[in-house]
Amino acid sequence: MNCASRTGKAPAAPSTDDPVHRIPLPPLRGAHLARPQRPGHRRRVGIGLETARQLHAAGATVTLVDINADAVRKHASDLGDRARAYVADVTDESQVRAAIQAATAAFGPVHTAVNTTGGGTFGAIADIELKDWQRDIDLCLTSAFLGVKHEAQHMTEGGAIINIASLNARQPAEGLAAYCAAKAGVEMLTKVAAMELAPRGIRVNTIAPGLVDTPRMAQAMQTPFTDAVIGNTPLDRAGTPADMAAVVLFLASADSGWITGDTLRVDGGLHTKPYVSPHE
Repeated sequence: MNCASRTGKAPAAPSTDDPVHRIPLPPLRGAHLARPQRPGHRRRVGIGLETARQLHAAGATVTLVDINADAVRKHASDLGDRARAYVADVTDESQVRAAIQAATAAFGPVHTAVNTTGGGTFGAIADIELKDWQRDIDLCLTSAFLGVKHEAQHMTEGGAIINIASLNARQPAEGLAAYCAAKAGVEMLTKVAAMELAPRGIRVNTIAPGLVDTPRMAQAMQTPFTDAVIGNTPLDRAGTPADMAAVVLFLASADSGWITGDTLRVDGGLHTKPYVSPHE
């Protein structure tokens, strides 16, 4: 989970080398929540961390929330000024509530919130244990629900909430029943939240990534299956966390001011092709 608060400071001047900064982003005052990627020569990072970096670079005050205490504190420290870390299990309501209350007490109301938690257990429906099903539902869907619920309570009018779903919210995948169901739930949660929060001018949208090269995917990136997925992607590469962060910044900006309740598929066109089965 990441939150951004407006600072009143203008964003850094756009760089022609970084597509993220080609997006006009208004000053982000009172923004905070996100979770801790950058392709290429830098080591892999997650979608949440790259998003936090890009929001921070655009002038936002950023709060990072993660269960891994050492990692999240290091990430916030690396960002420097205008960044703070909170340790929380985002499937536990009392911990989510406490983290957001602490963040707003320190930085003021939330302007932008990004809910990125997710994970999946591989197994056929006939074999998967209930505890594994419930863990995936909690990681992917319950965490998004708790984030939206408590972020909305502390958000400024005209704010934005961005949830991370998946290509698999609409594309079924054998062995990923809980993950697919949970991510589909995130899309519908987003639509309902958009309807309920619209009177306050708060926009709620979803990003549905395809295959993204992250630390979680590091081992999988070296398999014939992922090679086949990339080969089936019209733009012929895996996505990067920076690809996702660019869309988050767009959805947080005034340029997307008439977009809510929607899902932006950021998958290199993979959704236009037949899905690659892991059994093929």
